[in-house]
Amino acid sequence: MIDSPQHATDEQASAGRPPGEPPGPLDFVLLAGSANRRLAGAIADYLGHPLIHGESRHFSEGNTFVRVPVNVREQDVFLVQGTGPPANDNFMELLFWIDALKRASAKSVTVVMPYFSYAKGDKKDEPRVSIRARVCADAIEAAGADRVVTMDLHAPQVVGFFRIPVDDLYAMPVLCDAAAADARDGLVVVSPDAGFAKKARQYANRLGARVAIADKQRVDHSENAEVLDLIGDVEGRRALIVDDFTVSGGTLIDAGRLLVERGAASVSAAVTHSLLHGEALQRLLDSEIRHLYVTDTIERDPSASGAADRIVEVPVARLFGEAIRRIALRESVSVLFE
Repeated sequence: MIDSPQHATDEQASAGRPPGEPPGPLDFVLLAGSANRRLAGAIADYLGHPLIHGESRHFSEGNTFVRVPVNVREQDVFLVQGTGPPANDNFMELLFWIDALKRASAKSVTVVMPYFSYAKGDKKDEPRVSIRARVCADAIEAAGADRVVTMDLHAPQVVGFFRIPVDDLYAMPVLCDAAAADARDGLVVVSPDAGFAKKARQYANRLGARVAIADKQRVDHSENAEVLDLIGDVEGRRALIVDDFTVSGGTLIDAGRLLVERGAASVSAAVTHSLLHGEALQRLLDSEIRHLYVTDTIERDPSASGAADRIVEVPVARLFGEAIRRIALRESVSVLFE
């Protein structure tokens, strides 16, 4: 399938900026790969900036071809291309885009990678395994990227795998705002494991809630983990499980069941990156999870359209757009982390 290049109209280019927000002299190229077309369009709308749709072709034997459809010589380029499913195809496409832009004499290439799938491979936790996140970071640098903007990496140390600047944006503020309907008295924020407890406490502080921690055990490389116990009092409270990503939904489902058994009045969840699809999506809909708040860092499975009353998609284009605007204007990005 081939994606033809498209350009934003003048009307689209003037849309999206909040009242009173100075547009600034935004002189850069905003290019979308094939992985996050909808999010890239929303970012362009926020910035009031034209979006260039790159040309990509996936051949029958699995090879990928990309072409930059406009002149980018001596231009700062912001490339929007995540590594959601299919992760390997999208990651290779990302590398090819970086290489194509550098060979086209782009002044700089900032990779806007909403979801970095291999970030969870951040350590050598058993003999003879690869630290996949480091390999991918090295590949992105070797291809020629000058900067990376991403969201909620699986572990903070992944930033240190890169020798180029990395801005790891937080979805917590927008997810908390979306889940505010559950943030009344009696809310408890639940971490799915001890490793996410610090981030869960940040959610709880923002929402004025208590914290509970699930005791999770993963015994193999399957996408399923077993929730064994719960630390904290949830009886009679509305529980909000928070996590950075979910693939099979197993942890959320097990934790939801345990929370109800321990007397929780209701269970919702807030997750930055949702990869749920097919049977996993149906299992979640059949579970105790009343609402699932997710961002749009990954293109939603069309089968999820029938679950709109249970799955609430939270837009993050403003966060990425503001990061791009500030980088382009040589302004500080740190305000986005406050």
